[in-house]
Amino acid sequence: MNANVIQISVALVTRNRPDSLERTLKSLRAQSVQPFEVLVSDDSDAAFAGEVARIAEKYDCRYISGPKRGLYANRNHIVPACRGTHIRTMDDDHEFPEDHFALCHAACMEDPNSTWIVGEFLPGQDVTARPMPSPGQLHPRGFSVAPLDTQRSWAISDGASIYPRLIFDQGLRYIDDYKFGDSYLEFGSRLYWLGHRIRHLDTTYILHHYDPSTRSFLNLDIELSARFCAIFCHSFIYQPSLRNRVLTCLEVLKQTLLHISVAPSAFRAGLHGFQKQRKLVAKPQGRTTYFRRTAAEPVSDENYI
Repeated sequence: MNANVIQISVALVTRNRPDSLERTLKSLRAQSVQPFEVLVSDDSDAAFAGEVARIAEKYDCRYISGPKRGLYANRNHIVPACRGTHIRTMDDDHEFPEDHFALCHAACMEDPNSTWIVGEFLPGQDVTARPMPSPGQLHPRGFSVAPLDTQRSWAISDGASIYPRLIFDQGLRYIDDYKFGDSYLEFGSRLYWLGHRIRHLDTTYILHHYDPSTRSFLNLDIELSARFCAIFCHSFIYQPSLRNRVLTCLEVLKQTLLHISVAPSAFRAGLHGFQKQRKLVAKPQGRTTYFRRTAAEPVSDENYI
């Protein structure tokens, strides 16, 4: 990829939060360096869609209707509409510090073939704290943990990653069988398995106005299904060590005992997503010839703190 031509497409997904969306777009348009284009894919109900479209137009964004099948289906939906060399995921509850996009652009200029991930602060946290927070990588028990090496990991930021377009041109997509949840962590683990480099952009951050009361979906069955799918893929495809498999099985048992009413159906749904993904990555195009892992970058389950 030519590092002299970097065009970052912002792929922003939203649902039913026009006020929060406007705060994000206002912050984005105040940046000293602007992205190549901004797309807003809207999964809003009819009562909100008109206002969302108006806000997108106000801030010179390209508005498209979302598929209304959940967060990750919306992320997959917006990707083909992006025209830049890089695709930056974004959510509708973010704000950005000064020169954030200038630093994003500089990182892509430095290393255009890697995925760059951006950490976050929550409102009220000390944004001067150093080192900058890194997004987490998938643990075989289903949560995210900080990587030991933030420049070569399988950490991923759901709403603040900058991907080379080539990743999606090769057909790679988020698992979108689940409307929300931690299945996005599987994508980082899969990219690492394929030999793709993921790096933490540690000179900037996002301010995440996280409010659990305004989440689009709240469903324990879906949440567990997404987690089970992610850890099955991680521990039985991408990093299939005995340690990982044992930890994953113990976590499934733990969650079953804690949530006996929904865990069986979540297990079946997670297993279905895993089996579907295993078939996909077993195809010849599943392990693309573009990605290369050197001897210094083995697939390892030891990169945990």
